[in-house]
Amino acid sequence: MNKFLVVIFLMSLGMVKAQDNPLLKDFNTPHETAPFNTIENEHFLPAFKEAIKQGETEIEKIRSNKETPTFENTVVAMDKAGRLLSRTAGVFFNLLSSETNDELQKIAQEVSPMLTKFQNDIYLDPVLFERVKRVYSQIDKHQLTPEEKTLIENSYVEFVRKGANLSEKDKEKFREISTEISKLTLEFGENVLKETNAYELLITEKDKLSGLPEGTLEAAAGKAKAKGKEGWLFDITMPSYLPFMKYGDNRELRRKLYIAYGSKSFKGNEFDNQDNVKRIVELRIEMAKLLGYDNYAEYVLERRMAMSPEGVYKLLDDLYDASHKVALEEKAEVEAFAKQNGFEGELMPWDWSYYSEKLKVEKFDLNDEMLKPYFKLENVVDGVFGLSTELFGITFRENKDIQVYNEEVTAYEVFDADGKFLSVLYTDFHPRAGKRGGAWMNDFKGQWKTDGVDSRPHITIVMNFTRPTETKPALLTFSEVETFMHEFGHALHGMLANSTYSSLSGTNVYRDFVELPSQIMENWAVEKEFLDRFAKHYKTGENIPDELVNKIVASQNYLAGYLSIRQLSFGYLDMAWHTLEKPYKGNVKKFEEKSWERTQIFPSIDEVCMSTQFGHLFAGGYAAGYYGYKWAEVLDADAFSVFKEKGLFNKEVAQSFRENILEKGGTEHPMVLYKRFRGQEPTVDALLERSGLK
Repeated sequence: MNKFLVVIFLMSLGMVKAQDNPLLKDFNTPHETAPFNTIENEHFLPAFKEAIKQGETEIEKIRSNKETPTFENTVVAMDKAGRLLSRTAGVFFNLLSSETNDELQKIAQEVSPMLTKFQNDIYLDPVLFERVKRVYSQIDKHQLTPEEKTLIENSYVEFVRKGANLSEKDKEKFREISTEISKLTLEFGENVLKETNAYELLITEKDKLSGLPEGTLEAAAGKAKAKGKEGWLFDITMPSYLPFMKYGDNRELRRKLYIAYGSKSFKGNEFDNQDNVKRIVELRIEMAKLLGYDNYAEYVLERRMAMSPEGVYKLLDDLYDASHKVALEEKAEVEAFAKQNGFEGELMPWDWSYYSEKLKVEKFDLNDEMLKPYFKLENVVDGVFGLSTELFGITFRENKDIQVYNEEVTAYEVFDADGKFLSVLYTDFHPRAGKRGGAWMNDFKGQWKTDGVDSRPHITIVMNFTRPTETKPALLTFSEVETFMHEFGHALHGMLANSTYSSLSGTNVYRDFVELPSQIMENWAVEKEFLDRFAKHYKTGENIPDELVNKIVASQNYLAGYLSIRQLSFGYLDMAWHTLEKPYKGNVKKFEEKSWERTQIFPSIDEVCMSTQFGHLFAGGYAAGYYGYKWAEVLDADAFSVFKEKGLFNKEVAQSFRENILEKGGTEHPMVLYKRFRGQEPTVDALLERSGLK
């Protein structure tokens, strides 16, 4: 019997005391951060069980209160309930994404239905709902702050949207549906990660690697060496995959890697997600109909800025009309360039990055390899931190006494301009087997205020950036710099949170608003005044030449039409799945092709499928919400135009953005907050102008 099973067995016999579990003790650490050095996998399941038990006790106290329901004894009490559970889940689910293993994944499968049951027990309880409903009915009879009013409204609406008005029979059905969804979305994500980790391409003949930059070859040789192999090892994580697609002269190997990347969980093997996609969609339809909606998108969008499927399609269609013709012109230009350079036949998806990158070099004399020496990771960190200091007055200090979950993670204390502690920030930059792909921000602990004490957040940003090699530090591509700034924008939203109630704090906002703080930060990446501050050659220390900065700016809108159409294709696919009104029993690939047909400018490849690896939709929180990236682009372009007009580092504008957007979280409707900052509703004009599509 392994260590994990032994501990669980002993816990069941009462031979291991709860007091011995670090997750159930006070965190006697700097800022009460998670004590990762003492947390073992076997601590999680007992901790979840005890935390749920405590949460149930706290909820029962609210439920059985004989006093007349009030804002404080019902709505506020519910916002405060379950904090031990939130803390436990914050640690566990962040590790599940960043540092997972088979044991954690097994625990997740057991814990997920427990958490779903805990939530359902609250929202399907008629006594609790009646208390909330009574407070809600009195909302206009009391003098409330906007935040208090929002908390009451959200509490009532959440009960309704999670089944409180259903019959007892339908409540049971709701329980079954939500429990199965929670299991399947976990399985979906695990399958994609396992498929990613399973693929390797070992190349032993150097002539097959022509075109690849020295740094890429060194990294691939390092990967092979680390696994006791001779040659160059490539995989389908971004730092390995993207350079090969951009620079590898061997077309057949590009095709091979493209299909490996695009066919994740679409091979009919044990990690296949085709049935999971159809079943998750079917369950979402059932849930929506149970709650009185025609489809899942209607249900989701009721609580979004877009408000309805019609609102989403209007945005997508307007941007499609502005982008499609440009995308076709861009494709024709790349095709003509490829033929001039000896290419014969039809341009395929695995040719696009290769030839479009060569055309970019010809047009702008610019590529990643020219820029990377100026984007040493440590310098980029200094630059991004420095930007937030200039804009918002906040500073960062590494604290090695704060425990981390992996030796590659760095923990910082974040302070306001007056020296007041604001947040803990964890940074985690490089890919590894236990980390899912992509980049994200999350919190180990949110922010709230209780009894006059402002409990500050613990924020994490996680990326999959190019690793250092034996001879070079980590040198980022320009795209990786933009990704860092994007996730750091999310982090600012979390770190600067200044709400009273945890459920309204930080990034707890409408999904199509949450990308505004992240996407606006990307705008500075192409500004010369900003780049001059940190972009220094890693060997010579020389500032990035003005000539290179000018080339970055000049190339900013290169392939703007193609990139817009590509993003719109994902939005159309998302809406197609989630506007279905009856289960889909057919072929996932065929459904996908039909859904985004008008956005596709390359021939379809039989072996690849986006839906089976589309974690945003089927393992994350963007179902019926992927359009939010384009929605937020409208907002961020419009908002950044104020900085462009009044100064990139204008403290007055920055303070207004901080006070009206970053600090406010979800305390008021996002359009109210946005108009308070901007003075008007956004228009698409700034986005179309910025991207050269107007």
